[in-house]
Amino acid sequence: MILFSDFISQVCAEITHNKNETNGIYQYAVTLPLSLQAALPVTDWPGWLNGQICYPQFYWQHRDGTDTAAVCGELCRFTHINEAQAVLDTLPEQSNIRIWGLNSWQFDAISPTPEQGTGGSYLFIPRAELRCVQGNIQFLVNIDSRRPAEETVTFLRSLRGNVIPPVLETTVISAEHQPDKAGWMRLVREAVTAISGGLMEKVVTARKTVLRLSAPVRPLAFMQASRDCNHHCYHYMLATAPDNAFMASPPERLYLRTGAQLCTEALAGTVAGYPDDARAEAAARWLLADKKNVHENSVVVDDICQRLSGAVNTLKVSDATVIRLRKVQHLYRTISATLYAPRDSDCLQRLQPTAAVAGLPRTAALAFLRKNEPFERNWYAGSGGWCSPSQSEFAVSLRCAQIHGSQIDLYAGAGIVAGSDPQAEWNEIENKAAGLRTLLEGEPH
Repeated sequence: MILFSDFISQVCAEITHNKNETNGIYQYAVTLPLSLQAALPVTDWPGWLNGQICYPQFYWQHRDGTDTAAVCGELCRFTHINEAQAVLDTLPEQSNIRIWGLNSWQFDAISPTPEQGTGGSYLFIPRAELRCVQGNIQFLVNIDSRRPAEETVTFLRSLRGNVIPPVLETTVISAEHQPDKAGWMRLVREAVTAISGGLMEKVVTARKTVLRLSAPVRPLAFMQASRDCNHHCYHYMLATAPDNAFMASPPERLYLRTGAQLCTEALAGTVAGYPDDARAEAAARWLLADKKNVHENSVVVDDICQRLSGAVNTLKVSDATVIRLRKVQHLYRTISATLYAPRDSDCLQRLQPTAAVAGLPRTAALAFLRKNEPFERNWYAGSGGWCSPSQSEFAVSLRCAQIHGSQIDLYAGAGIVAGSDPQAEWNEIENKAAGLRTLLEGEPH
């Protein structure tokens, strides 16, 4: 049985003695030995990350479980997708290097502060990653040939092979909603009035909930708890320090790009979810027939198609179905297209923020939110994922939390259209926030 430290020594020796002729960034990849695959099963990768002392760290698990990664260290960082795209353009089409991270919900903020997420990105090429795609498990090292080889070797030797399971050992002491319930009722009424007056067709108002905890929470523990019970969702986390991280468990893909093929989706229209199958099926039938929710989903689809206009030569929209999650159910439709020019910088800036998180028309909805929402969204309603020369995937950062030691900020939003009822919308965001909040309140998963 090979030890992790011996494996790292072998990797360091190969990197040192087999220098790549590439003048720039390249990748060393090796299949993880079977004994190490047994010692570091994919399900335990949060525990492997939890044992590392280097930051940033990023964890990713696809909603269908076919693509999982645990990455750490920073070879280079980008504060805007345009900077990342410039590097992608220098890489060979077949390169397997991924740029990981988050994009804030708006790219056009006047004063970007990318550390918090307003108007920028936190995208980076990691130094090392464990990656499992379709059952193929690799250890990958990204290297810049223009920098001393000792940098890479020193970093690799700092990695630890032991798994330290992250344990969630904290409870909620207090919760503060921004806005509170009375403020929410006013906000929704003002939104409905603006919609009735023709200023906009839809706006997605949101609530921030500040939870103060009995003890600091390990971000990976919170993320893993969500992963273990919120199924059929993406799970990702960016940690920049042991007590500072953003994590999300959203069901919704922003887009998947494979070459020039683009797949995106509209996840809008919501009803409560139930553990009882018969009750859940009845709610799903109601959702498919409810005019308000069907309209809400339709405007998101129309907006996506309009935003992609001029960038694609085909568009195909699926029929509506219902996706069932732990606490809620959503109307769901896919939109597929063929891009004229497959560039992630263009895809992200066309699709984000979607009508499902902002509203329509975009300019009017954003102006309403800037004036009336009592907090900054930062990473909430943005996107998280990865991009590479040949393929990319980002999810919409919903069902998410910003973690600061013994404080967690939760976010949830609701689409407001003509006829929206403030109490019903409050109930909806309560159900959405419960997907993460109940992890801290002892509810059975």
